[in-house]
Amino acid sequence: MDFLDFNKEVWEYIESHTSAEDPVLAALNRYTHLKVVHPRMLSGQVQGKFLEFISRMIQPSYILEIGTYTGYSAICLARGLKNDGKLITLEINDELAPVSEKFFAEAGLSGKIELVNGNALEIIPRLKSGIDLVFMDAEKEQYSKYFELVFPKLKTGGFLLADNTLWDGKVVYDKEFKDTASIALRDFNKMISENPKTENLILPLRDGLSLIRKISD
Repeated sequence: MDFLDFNKEVWEYIESHTSAEDPVLAALNRYTHLKVVHPRMLSGQVQGKFLEFISRMIQPSYILEIGTYTGYSAICLARGLKNDGKLITLEINDELAPVSEKFFAEAGLSGKIELVNGNALEIIPRLKSGIDLVFMDAEKEQYSKYFELVFPKLKTGGFLLADNTLWDGKVVYDKEFKDTASIALRDFNKMISENPKTENLILPLRDGLSLIRKISD
């Protein structure tokens, strides 16, 4: 339960009035919590449905995800792709690949999702331009670098989603929380809010989700 979940009863109400996970996502959710460390990293029912809706509204041809984990968010995002669309997802931990690829197949999305293992800072410069939608959910200390690398490859009018941008509220209390992640996310949020080439909105969804639109090159 994140600090923005108000309280247990309100969050349970939100979940109970949000469309339920389908069997594939429910199985992936359960597997992650039973078998994988740090299951809190999984997007889950509410955020997953939000990602799916954003993708369906945009109807992208080309999505980049930075941080696959066990593949839950990739499945949600890929469901909004155009028929000939592609999602490229980057994950540094290659031990998770068998899990995510298994569930990509079960979701019927293996042909639309390409998993690339390795360091995103090294991979992003090699990717082609023309990205419609980016979802960033990897090392928080690298958010500003990810953004600087991916922004030139994002279409004008394209969108970038950055997860965990409120970081349990720690970004607000700069005198109390001086860990590297909190500092990096504060710097990232400030950089985005001052960037004349973007407009943005921080949504109080779970741990904070920034929706950023590229308005000029």
